[in-house]
Amino acid sequence: MRHLVLFLLSAVLLYADGVPKGFKKIFNGKNLKGWHISEVNHHGNTKAWTVKDGVLMVTQDRSGNGGILLTEKKYKNFEISLEINPTFGCDGGLFLRSTEKGEAYQVMIDYLEGGNVGGIYGEGLKGLDRDTGAGKRVDRDWQKYWKKDDWNLLHARIEGDVPHIQVWLNGAQVVDWTDSGNHLPGGAVDGMIALQSHMSNPDPNAKGNRWVPGGYHRFRNIAIKELK
Repeated sequence: MRHLVLFLLSAVLLYADGVPKGFKKIFNGKNLKGWHISEVNHHGNTKAWTVKDGVLMVTQDRSGNGGILLTEKKYKNFEISLEINPTFGCDGGLFLRSTEKGEAYQVMIDYLEGGNVGGIYGEGLKGLDRDTGAGKRVDRDWQKYWKKDDWNLLHARIEGDVPHIQVWLNGAQVVDWTDSGNHLPGGAVDGMIALQSHMSNPDPNAKGNRWVPGGYHRFRNIAIKELK
């Protein structure tokens, strides 16, 4: 019993108001204040971002039309913590150091057949292919850490002019990767944080589609800790 009490106490100390100790919320749980929709992202400009009961949700406002939601502020070295609960069959992502167009280091939230959650992808980054950099960039066994039909804790850290990125899924580290160079446009060392709803074929029945009709990405308790 004593060990259980200590465990619960340490959990309370580590997390307050749904976020880790030392982190600051960047989503207020009420509206999109501090965020904006990109009108120049190649996935689209969906306006179907809604907030209800502390949850940020997105779907396609018309078939095929995805898009990204960006922070107003830019960040350089930071850790970000958020909970995710996507509909199976929907593709999306968490963008780190993003441009307005959505060129960024992406933490994948590809929750579909053959997809990956937690791995790193270069969204619109020229010269960054699947063999670039060193370390563990993708964990093919991510599903053993995943809680189906439930909220999952995603935690990412990016630091350095040449990015070193680490990702944890429900407390298990799934990525520890360093790029071979800075692949951001113009060698940028900071950028916005973005959440993505992936584009899809306007025909929802098309083979290999990356969205399901009525599907949603859901986010809550989005918080950040800036690093030196």
